[in-house]
Amino acid sequence: PALRRLSHYLLAHYQKGTRPVWDWRTTTNVAIDLMVYAILSVDEKNQVLTTYIWYRQHWTDEFLRWDPARFDNLTQISLPVESIWVPDILINEFVDVGKSPHVPYVYVGHHGEVQNLKPIQVMTACSLDIYNFPFDVQNCSLTFTSWLHHIRDINLSLWRQPELVKFDRSVFMNQGEWELLYVLSHFQEFRVKSSDSYAEMKFYVVIRRRPLFYTVSLLLPSIFLMVMDIVGFYLPPNSGERVSFKITLLLGYSVFLIIVSDTLPATAVGTPLIGIYFVVCMALLVISLTETILIVRLVHKQDLQPHVPGWVRRLLLQRAAVLLCIWDREKLGRSRTQSSDISGQVENGDSVAELNRCVCQAPREHEVPGDARPAAGRLDGLPLMRDVLREVAAVRQLLERREEFRDVAREWLQVGYVLDVLLFRAYLAAVLAYGVTLGTLWSLWRDA
Repeated sequence: PALRRLSHYLLAHYQKGTRPVWDWRTTTNVAIDLMVYAILSVDEKNQVLTTYIWYRQHWTDEFLRWDPARFDNLTQISLPVESIWVPDILINEFVDVGKSPHVPYVYVGHHGEVQNLKPIQVMTACSLDIYNFPFDVQNCSLTFTSWLHHIRDINLSLWRQPELVKFDRSVFMNQGEWELLYVLSHFQEFRVKSSDSYAEMKFYVVIRRRPLFYTVSLLLPSIFLMVMDIVGFYLPPNSGERVSFKITLLLGYSVFLIIVSDTLPATAVGTPLIGIYFVVCMALLVISLTETILIVRLVHKQDLQPHVPGWVRRLLLQRAAVLLCIWDREKLGRSRTQSSDISGQVENGDSVAELNRCVCQAPREHEVPGDARPAAGRLDGLPLMRDVLREVAAVRQLLERREEFRDVAREWLQVGYVLDVLLFRAYLAAVLAYGVTLGTLWSLWRDA
């Protein structure tokens, strides 16, 4: 058969150990091409990218030429790859031999054109930048070069035009986590110290992570917990429910971080921005709980609570309250008038008690001497009257003291409300500023 005769004619005296040129000064030009089929895995910890590519080589073998008329017009034949010379082109970034299928044949044309087409699973080292995880874009290079032959023996070129290689997604399986943006190609000469130059063909594979899964599973739960923390400020500060609510949120966020710790990429180079985001959110929750504990301690009613200092009353109940539009001036004036009325009532009560004591002591001086029996009756009823008045005075003093404690507690409650609103607005401003800064960093990096 023609195929057997042609195969025997080409390989009978063929020596695959030497470069297939008649003149040793002739340079063997190898054209290469690359198409990305799939992104298998991205190992951030070990900085390894695993891809599956379709790789093609094309060169001219001067010892594999024939006249098609002698072999039944055959212009192409497949020969075993182990039987002919193959250029020693490797990928510099190789870190492990992947599970690539073995293709045992190459195509040879009657002018000596050899086409070596094969799929390769490539495990290459790549400098992965995870700062903007999960909105990160990775740029990994695949450098093809001859390991032994310098550029005078083997030169490299691109099989297709760079524009066709850049946007070729015809074979890419884009249903995984990563999306192929484009593939850039660049030729350069590489020299080691004073040795000869080597030809290198670089392919830059630019991929982008699809962030929808991480947005739903990481960012949204954290945002919801922070929103609930802000809503928790609307609970009354004088009730104990706010403290328990804040503690529950803090514990829930801690459990959430433990769950998502395996999802975040771990590297020794740097920390992703989302990790800083989680740490700052935890710090904000701790600050919120601390502020709640301070306010609850401030407004907690105690029997021996001192009066509100004058500078605190002027700073919070007058200036800060009006500035924050919590109370108007009329209400503040009315509260101060009520306080002065209560103190006036206390002083009037003391004067009335003094007057009653004087009245109770006066009958002995104004007795009528002619009537001894009524005087004796009045003298007998005087101790009872004095005891009754003493008890009434004690009850009044107790009520006045209790009213004074209530006024002090009411003042501290007002101070607590004003301080709570002030700290809440400062906390809300810090959260908004942090959110805007974080969103701006992500958007700027993504646009760049």
